[in-house]
Amino acid sequence: MSFSSQDFIASLEVNNCNHKIYSIDKAADLFGFANLRKLPVCLKILCENLLRHYDSIAVDQKAIAAMSSWFDLKGSDAEIAFHPSRVLMQDFTGVPAVVDLAAMRDALCENGFQPEKINPKCKVDLVVDHSVNVDNFGSHKSYSVNVSKEVARNFERYKFLKWGQNAFRNFSVVPPGSGICHQVNLEKLAGVVWSENYDSEKLLFPDTLVGTDSHTTMVNGLGVLGWGVGGIEAEAAMLGQPISMLIPEVVGVELTGSLPTGVFATDLVLTITNILRDHGVVGKFVEFFGTGVTSLTLEERATISNMSPEFGSTCAIFPIDSETCDYMLATGRSEEQVALVASYAKAQGLWHDEKISHNSFSNIIKIDLDNIRPCLAGPKRPQDKVDVNNVPSVTKSLVGNDVIDPDLLAEYHDPTRELISGDVVIAAITSCTNTSNPKVLVAAALLAKKALEHGLLTKPWVKTSLAPGSKVVIGYLEKLGLLQYLEQLGFYLVGYGCTTCIGNSGPLPEHIETDIKDKNLHVSAVLSGNRNFEGRIHPLTKANWLGSPPLVVAYALSGTTMLDIASDPVGMNKKGEFIYLSDIWPSESEIVAHTRLIDKKLFLKEYEGLFLGDKVWQDIDTVESEIYNWDEESTYIRKPNFFADLNSSKKPDIKNAAILALLGDSITTDHISPAGAISFGTPAADYLVEQGVEIQNFNSYGSRRGNHLVMTKGTLANIRLKNEMVSKEGGFTKHVASDEVISIYDCAMQYKSENRPLVIVAGSEYGTGSSRDWAAKGTLLLGVKAVIAESFERIHRSNLIGMGVLPLQFLAGDDRFEWQLDGNESLDIIGISDIDAPGKNIKISITQRNGITIEKEVLCRIDTLNELNYYHSGGILHYVLKGLMDS
Repeated sequence: MSFSSQDFIASLEVNNCNHKIYSIDKAADLFGFANLRKLPVCLKILCENLLRHYDSIAVDQKAIAAMSSWFDLKGSDAEIAFHPSRVLMQDFTGVPAVVDLAAMRDALCENGFQPEKINPKCKVDLVVDHSVNVDNFGSHKSYSVNVSKEVARNFERYKFLKWGQNAFRNFSVVPPGSGICHQVNLEKLAGVVWSENYDSEKLLFPDTLVGTDSHTTMVNGLGVLGWGVGGIEAEAAMLGQPISMLIPEVVGVELTGSLPTGVFATDLVLTITNILRDHGVVGKFVEFFGTGVTSLTLEERATISNMSPEFGSTCAIFPIDSETCDYMLATGRSEEQVALVASYAKAQGLWHDEKISHNSFSNIIKIDLDNIRPCLAGPKRPQDKVDVNNVPSVTKSLVGNDVIDPDLLAEYHDPTRELISGDVVIAAITSCTNTSNPKVLVAAALLAKKALEHGLLTKPWVKTSLAPGSKVVIGYLEKLGLLQYLEQLGFYLVGYGCTTCIGNSGPLPEHIETDIKDKNLHVSAVLSGNRNFEGRIHPLTKANWLGSPPLVVAYALSGTTMLDIASDPVGMNKKGEFIYLSDIWPSESEIVAHTRLIDKKLFLKEYEGLFLGDKVWQDIDTVESEIYNWDEESTYIRKPNFFADLNSSKKPDIKNAAILALLGDSITTDHISPAGAISFGTPAADYLVEQGVEIQNFNSYGSRRGNHLVMTKGTLANIRLKNEMVSKEGGFTKHVASDEVISIYDCAMQYKSENRPLVIVAGSEYGTGSSRDWAAKGTLLLGVKAVIAESFERIHRSNLIGMGVLPLQFLAGDDRFEWQLDGNESLDIIGISDIDAPGKNIKISITQRNGITIEKEVLCRIDTLNELNYYHSGGILHYVLKGLMDS
């Protein structure tokens, strides 16, 4: 029997009105697939998505059968097409996405087609949140100074975004100073369940999305299914292309108990990150269940979901329950909307069930919340959990100091002493991860209050900052009378944005930077963010620690990671008395008493006129046109060269390829394409100087992602990159023919002049971290045709294919050491045009410098048929463009 999508429609009465839904129960009955009812929540959402887009072509009975059979197999190699209902972007990834769309319009025009073919087919929200830097700190004027500098530096980018808002349909921009995209998404943009007109009634369906930032998963805490993709994949989704994926394994995380007093969601998520990264959840869905779920507030759930990319999973979803509904009401959603959410979730089996069968998941990880303890993560990876009392020993292993003599504690807390290794020079309450959670911010403010009452102040060498993800934070801290205490310790508002977490920590005071450089000090940053990769936070902080906002304040008071803040004093008052963390730590009752006073009117007030912006934004003048008028002199926005060749022939074999870099494990997208400061003397800096840009106006790599020239020169330019072909740290490699050690960019250009293709060889977890499309775009523009690694992080592998770069994986037992590579080899990758299905092995011929040739095989990591089409088309955007021109 054949079906159409209409056959799965059922009625649901909500608010005394009849609504329509694509019923999983009805599909289970019609197909005879009873297992659909027993799927995990996340897969039920995918199943509904398939039913709604059922057309017997792209989505057919086989896709639904695969969902049903998943329950027995706990995984599937079946390919499905996911159609997200919306796309979320931030400006670092959003600007290059809009640049690509503008360039695609040009390409259509040049080939005789109408430019309006390029328009988002689903709702797209871009939140400007990544551009504000902490240039000024420690005063009431910090916010206005930083915002003024932000607009001045990024005026050209913002003008371009305003052009895009006018030029493209379904595309809205949330202006700068409004908050971090994930928190704005959580508090305002997410609907959880959407409705649209269907005949004379309303059709209800789940809110789903993809985002151009890996922490899009934060909204999973609200029961919304979504995850981060590269800008390339998001652009394709905007243009109506489904997300091609295999039905994933779903790891169930059973939570029991409740968090002990004095332990926060930050401590929990760092523990979860450590556990799940060790377990291995890359490419898998994670779903939380169990009695412990109900003990967590919605904000605590969002804190956990936020760090899904840190533990490697595609998503980390919590089911909908009464806490979800209470949060929606508290953040200003209407009672009618919340009633829709509750009724729909219960009807479709998306409501939290404490008695859910353990057999509903691929496997189970159990976490007892009662056992969670205060911790940090660092010094360079978010999965490296360290209990607070062990931070000094890790620091000492880095700086080489002996155990501190207790008699020297007074010297450590002397505010007039010299800066030494192990000191904290940045303490930042920042990021989407924690600043969505009133409990930790109130705790930080109460700790500040008690510290002041005990006569403590922040150490003078610590750069302090407060950068909430939402304006609501400052609203409730002011209403509760707590903001003043943070300010007295130097934690003044510096901006509403990612700031330090994305690398926009700004310069340290000049004398501090001089001390660090002259003495070669090993200093630290402590932040309440989610990322602490090498070279990301600040070029001069070699150790970077993630922790809860109260711990950020505690380390600002202590000023060092050489002391155990849990047992050693965090400071000394003017009387010479030691003050301990236990003296100033707020009680649970104090925290709860304050958080209960937060009024939902704050959310309504702060989100009123969200898309309007302030007068500065409103006064940015743009020309309304379908085609963008590119400025060839611009150093921010330039027409990219991705679409110069729309040849549809299959990819050829790669012959006589040189190795550009030989890299180790856990190479992050920050290593591949830095987001932070542009260091003087690098190829990108040299280019800007040639264009007449002064050093103080270099801005960051992230802010210049609309200029492919800057970004190509910045690819693999991270100051902490370790290329095993050379002994020099940073973005350097060896040109094999000359044995000359030069910058990776200059070497790539030399090989390009010699018509030699390039490959990169790496260890495991290649491309960990942010969903940074420029990590793939820059790789392509350097001339790299393939990346060979032991394993790939999900998003980066997809991005490489999206740009037409071939991801290849060592077979089990093989790696760069087994192959005895030293970077002097030339490689032939054979049989590329013959790849006709996912999961095929491919041959590589390796010629050593002495002329000896060996043959090896690798696994081609093109995982789906759609990805194969994208790759042979030269990338996903080429595929979409050709499709538009053929339609």
